[in-house]
This record gives sequence, C-alpha cells and structure tokens, in this order.
Amino acid sequence: MSDSEESAWIPWFCKQRGHEFFCAVDEDYIHDKFNLNFLDSNVSNYRRALEVILDLDTGSGSDAPPEAELEQCAEKLYGLIHARFILTNRGIDLMLEKYQLGAFGCCPRVFCQRQSVLPIGLSDNPGEDTVRIFCPKCNDVYLPRSARHSVVDGAFFGTGFPHMLLMVRPDLRPKRAKQKFVPRCVLYGFKIHQLAHRSPNEYGSIMYKTPMQPEPDT
Repeated sequence: MSDSEESAWIPWFCKQRGHEFFCAVDEDYIHDKFNLNFLDSNVSNYRRALEVILDLDTGSGSDAPPEAELEQCAEKLYGLIHARFILTNRGIDLMLEKYQLGAFGCCPRVFCQRQSVLPIGLSDNPGEDTVRIFCPKCNDVYLPRSARHSVVDGAFFGTGFPHMLLMVRPDLRPKRAKQKFVPRCVLYGFKIHQLAHRSPNEYGSIMYKTPMQPEPDT
C-alpha cells in the first residue's frame, strides 16, 4: 500500500480504535451515485462529508461547517454506506476475512465453545441503538465484549448482514448447540424439593388450598 493510500480517509477511519468491525469500502462503490440513493436525506452537510471520505480537496468556503461537525457527518455517511456495501459480494468477502480471523470476537455463551460472531444492528435507523454481535450457533445477540464498541452505531452494519453472509456461504453455518445448562437442585448430596423454590407466601397458599379431610364420627 502506498503512502497516499495509507493517509487516505477510509483506511485512517478503519484503523481508529473502536472501528475494528468496519471494512474498507471500495471507492468505486462510493463513486457510483446509485449506491448512495437517499442517503443525502439522512446526513447533514452531505456533499462536503462525501468529499471528506473521498479525499477531494475542494477548498474551505465561507459556508463550510466546523471541522469537528464535518468529521461527524463524514463518519455517519461512511457508516451508512458501509451498511449497504457489506451486503455486496465484495463487501461480504472482506467481512468474511475478518470473521474467519475472529476479528469480531466470540460468543460469550459457554456451550457455543467460542464460536466466532458477526456484527449486527438492532435497527437500520441511525442513532437508535449500538452494534451487537450475532452468534450463528445459538442464533442470539449479545453486547460486544470490548467497551470501545459500545458507541458504534448498529445501523452501520444493518439488521440483515449476518443472515446474508450465511445465505451466501451456507457451508459456514455451524450446527446448533444441543447442550443446555440444567441446574442441579442438590444440597450436600440431597435433592431439594421443588416447593423449596417457592416463596413463603406461595407455600402458604398451597397449604391452604389443600382440602382437609374431616375426622370420622365415633
């Protein structure tokens, strides 16, 4: 990779701490206006944010927003583009490489035996929820292990990415974990009666509901 590519905005963004889940979107994909349809209604300073992402030096006009604000707009726009890109064949290949390297972490469920996970959003609307991780073995979602991912918007990965990847590559779908945790109600070797799990009030109501047998007449 050349020095100019190293200093480009997209590689720089993907290398930032907390952005390990992102892949580098191809600039050819971003240059195709069809791929960006309707994103201008979701991002303020859309045109200038796009110029930041593509490293287009258009100069700073009098109407230019503050640098920090423009950077936030660029990050939001890139995230929304990213959510679309990772559903393409090229995007799936890039994310698959990360998945196979374990870049997204592993499932915290013990019986999934450190199954690799995939990033997923709970909403496609930006600003509603943060990114989660999806385990294809137990089909459940969890919070990422690292706190640095707790501020990454889930909409930047979308709600359907893991399912699309596993649909394209069904050979990567793991077998469902059959083993489940079964609590053992044993104390010092003695099995605990099921009534011991009830509250005193519940236990009392059960006793009162038990009809008392009348004493036989003598």
